[in-house]
Amino acid sequence: MNTTLTRRRFLSRTIISSTVIGAAPCFLRGFGSLNQKINVGFVGVANRAADNLSEISKLTDHVNVVALCDVDDRYLAQAHEKHQGAKTYNDFRKLIDQKDIDAVVVSTPDHTHAVVAAAALRTGRHVYCEKPLTRTISECRRIEELAREHKRITQLGTQIHAGDNYRRVVELVQSGAIGPVHEVHVWVSASYGGMNKPTDKPPVPPGLHWDLWVGPVGPCDYHPDYAPFKWRNWWAFGGGSLADFGCHFMDLPHWALDLCHPLSAEPLAGPPVHPDSTPPWLIVRYEYPARPAVEGRGPQPPVVLTWYHGGKQPALLDEEQSKYFRSGVMFVGEKGMLLADYTRRQLLPEKNFAGFQPPPQSIPKSIGHHREWIEAIRNSGKTTCNFDYSGALTEAALLGNVAYRVGRKIVWDAKTLRAIGCGEADQFIQHRYRKGWKL
Repeated sequence: MNTTLTRRRFLSRTIISSTVIGAAPCFLRGFGSLNQKINVGFVGVANRAADNLSEISKLTDHVNVVALCDVDDRYLAQAHEKHQGAKTYNDFRKLIDQKDIDAVVVSTPDHTHAVVAAAALRTGRHVYCEKPLTRTISECRRIEELAREHKRITQLGTQIHAGDNYRRVVELVQSGAIGPVHEVHVWVSASYGGMNKPTDKPPVPPGLHWDLWVGPVGPCDYHPDYAPFKWRNWWAFGGGSLADFGCHFMDLPHWALDLCHPLSAEPLAGPPVHPDSTPPWLIVRYEYPARPAVEGRGPQPPVVLTWYHGGKQPALLDEEQSKYFRSGVMFVGEKGMLLADYTRRQLLPEKNFAGFQPPPQSIPKSIGHHREWIEAIRNSGKTTCNFDYSGALTEAALLGNVAYRVGRKIVWDAKTLRAIGCGEADQFIQHRYRKGWKL
């Protein structure tokens, strides 16, 4: 048999081979060259999702927008006008089947984060997901596990983590400027919920694929009190103010104090629990264990973190602070206090810190929250809000809602995802999907 390839056969095989490699996702074709672009698919393209699409599509030297998915035809058409080379879908599962996608951005309502992220991770895609990572704690833990199993680059959409002010606050706390910290207060002015479930049944708007919007948690009739903007008011789709803003504001103490899983969560005050709607205001206290010494820092004491939302604030704020810090974080240390929000920070009492010189900047300026994810994919690097870190942050925020819904202090076993001696909490910890959906 003549084993010599003719020129025609050689060229044919070369073309076929290069076509297959070019169509394969990056976990198969690799990133041997830093000039190779990352093909990104977007699940969700409007509102907050539009911001993610805009920020990542700006990275034109490194990114191709190759797929767009949304359950609303109007939003999808608007996004496609700007990215006409991308394929379009209503069902994220069809987007996942597109073979050339390297990475997926998940910007849907909370109740579909997990199913989209899981599908992307299982097929070898890197994932950027809006916060909170999931709607339930059990979903969150499974997404964390999948990211580790498949060794994917992940990032939670806590964009403020990339801000300079957060970095300076972390440096102040970790340098010991206010001494060991035993107590933290976190509050936000946001308020969702306190609504009764609608009883009327208006028609589904043209172009909205309602069954796909409902996803795994249905069945549920369409109502404008749910979609497109008001879903955070409802337990079925989100977790209210705590799930929404906990991942932003609790991020700061989690980062600065090396916090992970709390030992307990206890509702201190709030309105009566509504079976369908989230609380418009709430106060929850968390207890975190002592942490061992790490490089450059000694052992850290146990911490009590108290969360407030819906206009509730810690009593330690004076009138001026209460007025100007409608949302914020207060670290209480043995040598003083540190008050901060997204853009401001203040050491207290001010007279004790007259002439204070801040520590040298040790946390470098961010290259951008979205760019950080893309660069980590290109260079096999790391992100600051990967799912190992941000998964634990999400779990902590969601645990406060669980404690509120059972109406008692939860002693938490993070390893088994169980509220010790509180079996009734399980219904709010474990996800349950309708027939045809699985994680």
